[in-house]
Amino acid sequence: MNTTLQNQSVPEVKSPVVSLSDVTKIYGRGDTRVRALKGIDLVINKGEFTSIMGPSGSGKSTMLHVIAGLDNPTKGVVTVDGIDITHLKDKELTELRRSRIGFIFQSFNLVPTLNVEDNILLPMQLSNQKIDKEWMSRVVQVLGLSDRLKHRPSELSGGQQ
Repeated sequence: MNTTLQNQSVPEVKSPVVSLSDVTKIYGRGDTRVRALKGIDLVINKGEFTSIMGPSGSGKSTMLHVIAGLDNPTKGVVTVDGIDITHLKDKELTELRRSRIGFIFQSFNLVPTLNVEDNILLPMQLSNQKIDKEWMSRVVQVLGLSDRLKHRPSELSGGQQ
């Protein structure tokens, strides 16, 4: 018996960082009932760039809120980094968002009584992470906020916020 071996590259196994399985989200009841999401199936693998696009009211923000654990689906399963977040307790969701999810809201959600520097550092302080001063310096420089660190959000332009 002749056996021939060929050197073939094995395709890289992609690991999903986000997956939605049959996710539905319904708001309200009766005549005011709105189906914001209907049977959504989605897989986003590590290293992929995904854009969520659609007209106003099509469910984009609702889907992102469900993925981030800010809202619960009415039906279906949401998995983030291998963790089924569908039935996590608030404390577990908070820890997951602190350690694994970055979210930029349409409205700025800055703490109005804190200055720019404190608003940037707040998530790290809440999760007891060590502040990396080099990282902080790079972020502030890239954002063009070096001269605004002691300003409060109300003293910044919309773009700076």
